[in-house]
Amino acid sequence: MTGIHIRRWLFAALLVIAAPCAYSARCSVSTVGLNFGNYDVFSTLDDDITGTINVSCQSSTSYSISLSSGSGTYSARTLLSAGNRLNYNLYLDPTRLTIWGDGSAITRTVSGSGITGSYPVYGRIPARQNAVVGVYADTVTVTVTF
Repeated sequence: MTGIHIRRWLFAALLVIAAPCAYSARCSVSTVGLNFGNYDVFSTLDDDITGTINVSCQSSTSYSISLSSGSGTYSARTLLSAGNRLNYNLYLDPTRLTIWGDGSAITRTVSGSGITGSYPVYGRIPARQNAVVGVYADTVTVTVTF
């Protein structure tokens, strides 16, 4: 009988040790979207704005955040309005030099870790685009990989 109790105890100990390894981390993402407001086609200044991506995980977790190209490409994302286009892009830095994308070619992703993180998104519509009056929009998918 002693041998049976030892086996049960070892099995129970293995379950306890294996449980944290089998636990999958859970993270959620929320955003404060970008609203560029009214675009002035005659302005010589770029239209710049900042949004936020928030990541929240149940436990301290390493993750990376990528953004889709939306309606356009990574080099020129596009806002659309009834077939009309307005070029814009999303960046990692306030100087708007590093495009936030999926890590391919000209883009980079953001890496983070911990339970929560808040990451600014820097948007820009370049000046002097010949845009037709309308409501322009795009949908960009935020992916958090952990």
